[in-house]
Amino acid sequence: MAKYIFVTGGVTSSLGKGIIAASLAKLLQDRGLRVTIQKFDPYINIDPGTMNPYEHGECYVTEDGAETDLDLGHYERFLNIYTSQANNVTTGRIYQTVINREREGAYLGKTVQVIPHITDEIKRRMRLLGQSDEFDIIITELGGTVGDIESLPYIEAVRQMQWELPDEDLLVVHLTLIPYLKAAKELKTKPTQHSVKMLSENGVFPDVIVCRTEQPLNNELKQKIALFCNVKQDAVIEAPDANTIYEVPLLMMNEKLDLIVLKKLNITEFGEAKLTKWKEFLDKFKYPKAKINIGLIGKYVELQDAYKSILESFVHAGAMNEVKVQVTPIHSEYITAENVGEKLAHFDGLLVAPGFGHRGIDGKISAVKYARETGLPFFGICLGMQMAVIEFGRNVLGIENAHSTEMDPTAKNAVINMMEEQKAITLKGGTMRLGAYPCVIKEGTLAHKIYGTTVISERHRHRYEFNNEFLDVYEQNGMIASGKNPQTDLVEIIELPQHPFFIGCQYHPELKSTVENPHPLFVHFIKAAKNFNENRTSLKNPLLQSEMI
Repeated sequence: MAKYIFVTGGVTSSLGKGIIAASLAKLLQDRGLRVTIQKFDPYINIDPGTMNPYEHGECYVTEDGAETDLDLGHYERFLNIYTSQANNVTTGRIYQTVINREREGAYLGKTVQVIPHITDEIKRRMRLLGQSDEFDIIITELGGTVGDIESLPYIEAVRQMQWELPDEDLLVVHLTLIPYLKAAKELKTKPTQHSVKMLSENGVFPDVIVCRTEQPLNNELKQKIALFCNVKQDAVIEAPDANTIYEVPLLMMNEKLDLIVLKKLNITEFGEAKLTKWKEFLDKFKYPKAKINIGLIGKYVELQDAYKSILESFVHAGAMNEVKVQVTPIHSEYITAENVGEKLAHFDGLLVAPGFGHRGIDGKISAVKYARETGLPFFGICLGMQMAVIEFGRNVLGIENAHSTEMDPTAKNAVINMMEEQKAITLKGGTMRLGAYPCVIKEGTLAHKIYGTTVISERHRHRYEFNNEFLDVYEQNGMIASGKNPQTDLVEIIELPQHPFFIGCQYHPELKSTVENPHPLFVHFIKAAKNFNENRTSLKNPLLQSEMI
């Protein structure tokens, strides 16, 4: 039987429940335990697939094609294992299941209520991953904060599970805030006390309290929190602000969070947590040998969570290349043919990000043109690849009004077109081409050099594709399709062999980059940007140039 850990939050949102859950999971995994994490979101949407990135941030896609919360990205990046549709559950999905069962007559005429029917479905989902023999520990993060109306059924489900399971099979970690009042020059525990009181009033009693704080907690404060929140003093964990989320597992290891959890769950057989690879990664990340500047051209740059996986992939690839990657987001709406050189001249590499809709695409096309003509390393993802195709069609092939039917449904020269199987679909939610699909790579191409193999699998989230009616003319003039889907012939990768580094992919490689396995496309892109930076520096410095000669 798997054991269950629930991570709840109080006082305020965005305290970092997902990072604490992932850090604890990483420590337990490093001790030899089989761990997975799941996220329960209290919103009524079925999934975040139809939500605006400004509203929800990035929509993370799993191998099996589930559109999920971005916290699942943290789980995969920390644990280096895949998650699935079962790892993310929303209130919308819970109610949809219960209502469908009611329509089928599954409740035998009973009145369907929040208790027991909704809470029973929540508990069924909570236990789902633990019913196989695949995991020793299931960590469940509950979205929102204690006291939210929409979170009440989840708290009630945890209360019932506390009652149903033996004490040693379930543990609750409560993340809260200890604010520092600068005027009084002291930390205040009252918000934490009220948060725990509210949780306890709902019948759930935390075993461990993790305190986010800007200032160190002394023993007196820990003792006070333990006394008023009814936990042992060693179960009051200090979680100081960190320079990077990747330091949090080490901070939690110093606080012995994993040992406290193992003791409470009565797990006696485990190895030592060393985090050897993790420390090697952190060392390279914190002490880089050089610095490069990457321009991130996007449509949702005001919210960094909209491109969370891309930003983290830069962290992984930067550490691999022992460089600090300074990413500068640039809104594509503010790039024009007149100012593109001024805005992009100081960058060592350019990534044109994914997105939807017509807003800002002219700026993306201008940015692609600049990178193609100047030899600036270029990397396009999904819509970024499609913009590269449109730019090449317009400015190299001379295809008048080359466009995408996503932006112009009546386009005569639609070099990017809606996929055939998508044309009859009217429902928007969960109907894109989602999840992992194979890709066959041509030998001798840049993609082949990067991957080191001819067969790969990558995750997708799109409705539009390269129009193969134009493929011959593109390849005859220098833009090649170096990767294709073997079943559908869909173009997955494009590149310009005559360019120092110019590659675009229809899929989302950022979704598979982890600390222990940085994605090769990002690694080679950063390497190309590093070389570009070094060459530019040598040209500016005659002494360095003579040394190179």
